[in-house]
Amino acid sequence: MGHQHDQDLNHFNDKRDGNRKGLIVALIITTSIMLLEFFGGLITNSLALLSDSGHMLSDTSSLLLSLIAIWFASRKPSASKTYGYYRFEILAALFNGLTLFVISGFIIYEAIQRFNEPPTVASGTMILIAAIGLLANAISARILLKTADVKDNINLKSAYLHIIGDALGSVGALIAGLLMLVFGWYIADPIISVLVALLILKSAWGILKQSIHILLEGSPPMMNTEEIQETLESIDGVRTVHDLHIWTITSGLDSFSCHMLIEDGRDEQIILQQAINILKDTYKIEHTTIQIEKSDLNHPGFTV
Repeated sequence: MGHQHDQDLNHFNDKRDGNRKGLIVALIITTSIMLLEFFGGLITNSLALLSDSGHMLSDTSSLLLSLIAIWFASRKPSASKTYGYYRFEILAALFNGLTLFVISGFIIYEAIQRFNEPPTVASGTMILIAAIGLLANAISARILLKTADVKDNINLKSAYLHIIGDALGSVGALIAGLLMLVFGWYIADPIISVLVALLILKSAWGILKQSIHILLEGSPPMMNTEEIQETLESIDGVRTVHDLHIWTITSGLDSFSCHMLIEDGRDEQIILQQAINILKDTYKIEHTTIQIEKSDLNHPGFTV
């Protein structure tokens, strides 16, 4: 039996601590601009700004959830919660995805009401606020790229992509503002709003789909269980690998377990170390539990 739980969880926590600074700065910037666009939309009567602020709410929630998860993860596991509180991030993300559907529905409903009689919008002020939002999104994205692990950490990558989506929403608000300012096309405001709402729905669906997949103990998207099984069975001295499971505890923390039947007379520690190295180096799985078995072991439900 190979156990790396304590060592790997500590390594995981160290990586999350390194992401904390970037998340906090990005959260402050995103929240500030979200409030600016929300109240700016109310003042200018721009649904495009209001819808973009709704999109930014998804990013604010995503960043906040990451920070809350880091705080919960610092709590030690207990006898009743052996994995600690890592799954809190997934439950919160599921709730966040559902609320995003409500926000999108509200935006689309308001946009439909405005199609027949588009109200006058203070386009000049709207353009200024949207430009500030675009600049803030660019700064947040750069901070996350520089200080956070947006390449390998799924949660951080998701937050980064949300901010990029916000930047696109700000661009949409800018375009709508220019069309209204130059041509007086106030219909552009609800049209852009619907497009931003659809962008929110896309993000919300991705959050829901990924959250449910993790809660159902689904394999990580990039993991091929059959390929991993064949790779482990190719180790010299290994006869078969069975009861193989790969699942995600939370974003960036995958777990692996299996039973490995080896040839009698072989050194199980050498084979175990090879398997651990392969999982770590080839598949980036560090949290592993492998049970080594030989022919004299009676394992119910399995026939050699």
